[in-house]
Amino acid sequence: MSKKPVSGATPATSLLDQAGLAYTLHAHEYDADASAKGLQAAEALGAPPEQVFKTLMVLIDKTRPACLIVPSNKRLALKKVAALQGGKSASMMAPADAERLTGYKTGGISPFGQRKTSPIMLDASALEHETIYVNGGRRGLQCQIAPQAAARHFGWTVDSIAE
Repeated sequence: MSKKPVSGATPATSLLDQAGLAYTLHAHEYDADASAKGLQAAEALGAPPEQVFKTLMVLIDKTRPACLIVPSNKRLALKKVAALQGGKSASMMAPADAERLTGYKTGGISPFGQRKTSPIMLDASALEHETIYVNGGRRGLQCQIAPQAAARHFGWTVDSIAE
């Protein structure tokens, strides 16, 4: 399936519009049964997996939430994330907790426009690309955006957090 620009407001796109950041939306078929949603999105978009980023929610020391944005073909380096966030451990947040915190359904969690704010970290590999794809706020909707502009505007921490 090829990339196709779409429209449709979500809290994520509303925040990007308010911020004045340029982005393009791309819809794709969402496969609820896919074991790796980010890789499935990359394939559906016809984009390199290292350019399609997944949004993951974690808990630092079991109490502090954080939002991590990593390439779809990589794994999150939980120990490094914990250390960068001043903690001893990091664990994946339960899907129901991630949905409650962000206001988005799993598979559609965007780093933009979350219900409650938490620290956001972007894997440094994103800066190797002029644009990256991140979730646009619903399943099957990707937002193509310049990672440098988003990180700068929203004050994201940029570091190597994927392995």
